[in-house]
Amino acid sequence: MHRRNFLRHTGEAALAFGILRHLPACAGPGKAGASKADQAFLSLRDRYFLKALELNPVTATYLGGDGYDPSLAKINGRLRDFRPPALGDERAFYLGIRKELEAIDPTSLSSVSRVDHQVMTAQLRFMLHQLEDLKQYQRAIDTYVAEPFRGVDWQIQGMSGGTEGSPELGTEDEWGLVVERVRAIPPYLEVAKANLEAGKAAGNLPDPRMVERDGINGSKANAEYFRTTLQATAKTFLGSRPFAGSTLGDLESSGRQAADAWEDFAAFLLKTYDPQDVTDHFSAGEKEYQWRLENVLQEKRTAAQLWDYGLEQTTLYENKIFEVAQEVAKEAGLSLPFGTDAEKHDGIRAVMEYLSKDSPRNDDELLQWYIDAGKRAVEYGREHQLFDVPQDYRLDVTPTPPVLRSTIDAAYYPAPPFKKTGVGRFYLTPTGNDPAALKLNNRASVADTAVHEGFPGHDWHYKYMNQHAAEISNVRWFTPGAVEDSSAMWLDSQSTEGWALYSEELMAEPAEGRTHGFYTAAEHLYELQGQLLRAVRVRVDTGLHTGRMSFADAVDFFTEHVSFYPKAAAAAARDAKAKAIVEGATRAIYRYSKWPTQAITYNLGKNAILALREQVRQKEGDKFSAREFHERFMRQGPVPVGYMAEEVLKG
Repeated sequence: MHRRNFLRHTGEAALAFGILRHLPACAGPGKAGASKADQAFLSLRDRYFLKALELNPVTATYLGGDGYDPSLAKINGRLRDFRPPALGDERAFYLGIRKELEAIDPTSLSSVSRVDHQVMTAQLRFMLHQLEDLKQYQRAIDTYVAEPFRGVDWQIQGMSGGTEGSPELGTEDEWGLVVERVRAIPPYLEVAKANLEAGKAAGNLPDPRMVERDGINGSKANAEYFRTTLQATAKTFLGSRPFAGSTLGDLESSGRQAADAWEDFAAFLLKTYDPQDVTDHFSAGEKEYQWRLENVLQEKRTAAQLWDYGLEQTTLYENKIFEVAQEVAKEAGLSLPFGTDAEKHDGIRAVMEYLSKDSPRNDDELLQWYIDAGKRAVEYGREHQLFDVPQDYRLDVTPTPPVLRSTIDAAYYPAPPFKKTGVGRFYLTPTGNDPAALKLNNRASVADTAVHEGFPGHDWHYKYMNQHAAEISNVRWFTPGAVEDSSAMWLDSQSTEGWALYSEELMAEPAEGRTHGFYTAAEHLYELQGQLLRAVRVRVDTGLHTGRMSFADAVDFFTEHVSFYPKAAAAAARDAKAKAIVEGATRAIYRYSKWPTQAITYNLGKNAILALREQVRQKEGDKFSAREFHERFMRQGPVPVGYMAEEVLKG
C-alpha cells in the first residue's frame, strides 16, 4: 500500500468526527467524607497504585502516569527493571501491601471500596504468582520484544498536541524522554538475555512459535522501526521547531544503537533455542487455567464446564448464521440448499463468496468504508436512544505498526486516562492492496468490525470512561504484568472485550422496521460470524490450555466452525484458498496459545453484561432505560462484571 496516501486519508477520518471532550482524570473516588475504615483502605490503595506504576513504566505510559502524579514526570524515559534484585524488591513490596490489605475487613468498607479491595487482592495474587511460581520473566519473549516498542508508540500517542492544523506533536521534554527510553533498550535486552538463559537452564522454556514469531521476527521488525521508522515519524511531528534538529540527531544515534541491539537479540534467540525442537510449551495446564478463571475473572464455572459451554455456544451461533445466510441467498437470487451439514458449509461459503465481489479496490477505499460505517453506527445509536452521543465525537483509524501485524487484523488502543492529551487509536492492518485480502474485507463485513473497534465498541467505551475517569478508581485501570502480551493478567479484558462484543449484538437486536437492527441482512451475517468466532474461542482456549485439544486440532476446529471449511489443513497443499484459511487460523490459534483465558473473555464478558442488563431490567421494570444502564456500566471502569455487578444493580 502507499502509506503516505493511507495516512493522509487517516487524517481525513479523524476530521469526520469532532473530538469528545476529555475531562481531567484523578485517582478515582477520594477520601472526603469516607469512614475511618475507608480512609485507611484508600490510603493503602493509592500508595499501592502509585508504586505499581513506578515499577511498570510502560503500563504507566499507557495510562498516562505522568498526568496522574508529579512524581512520575520522568516515567516515560524508562523501561521495566527485570534484573533479579529489582524483581526481588517488587516481590517484597507486593507482599507488604498484601499483608496490610489482608488486615482490612472488606465488610467494613463502602460498596465501592469493597470492589477495589477485591480488585487489589486479585492483582496482588497474580503478580506474586508470576514472580514466585511461574517465573514468567524467564520465558516471556513477547514481553521483552513488545514492551519497548509499545512504550515509545504509546508515548507518542499521548503527547501534547501542536497548534490547530499543524502536524507538530510533543514538547521538547516529551521528545527528550523518548530518546531516554530508546537509549534504555540495549541494557534492557542484555537483562532479557540473562533471564531467558536462566529459564532455559531451569527448563522454563518459551514455545518454539513464540521464539520464531514474536522473538526473531518481532526483533527484526523492531530493528527496522528504531533504525528508520521512528526517525521518519519524529521528523513529521517535530517540524521546524528550534529543538527539532538536536532531537532528531539524538533519535538517530540512539535508534541505531537500539536497532543493533534488536538484531543482536534476534541472533541470540537463534543461538539459544534449538530451531529443530518443536516441542509445545504453550499449554498453561488445567490447574493454572482454573486458577486464572477463579482469581482473575471471578468465574464460577470450571474449565471442563467451559469446554462444554464453548461447544454449546458454537452450535447456537452456527444455527443463527445458517439461518441468516439462507435469507441473504434468497435476496441475492442464489439457489442454494441448506439441508445437510455439508450443504450448510458449502452454502455459507457460497454466500460469502458472492458478497466478496463487492470488495474495495484498495486500502484507501476500505478505510473510507470504515468511516462511513462509523457514521451510520453513531446516528443509529442516537436515533434509538442507546447512548447520549455528543456532536463532537471523533473516531481515528490508523494503520497497524509492522511489529504488531503478526497477531492483529484490527485492534483498539485507548488514549491515556490520566492525561488530557492523546487520542485513542483504532488500528487497521493494511492488506498491501492484496486482492484476496481485500475480498475478505468486503462491504458487508466492514460494519461489524467498525462497531466492535469503533462505535459503540472500544472507541466509544474508552472515551466515555476517560471522560468519567474521575469517578473510576485508579486500581481498576491498572493492567498487572503487562498491558497486552503473555505476561498480562487480562483483568480488563472481560469488561472491555465483553463490551465490544455486546455492542455488536446490541446493534443487531431487532428494532421497529429493522429485522437485523443496525445491520443489513448481509452485515448481520458477518456480525454473527463474529459472535461465532468468539464462541469458538471458548472451546479452543479451554482445549489448548487444558490438554483437551492439540494445536493442530484447534486449527481444524477453527477452520471448520469459523471459516466453514472442514479439513482445510488437509486441502491446503493443493488449494490456495484453503491454504490462506489455514494460515489465518494458525495466526489466531497462536495468539490464543500464548494468552491463556484472554480469548474467552469476549463471549463470557458479553453474556455477563446481557445477564446483568436483564437483572436491572427486571428490577426497574417500566423505568428501565438502556442508555442509563450503558452509562452506569461504563462508569464502573474496566473490571469484570463479577467484581462490580452489585454496584450496577444498586443504580
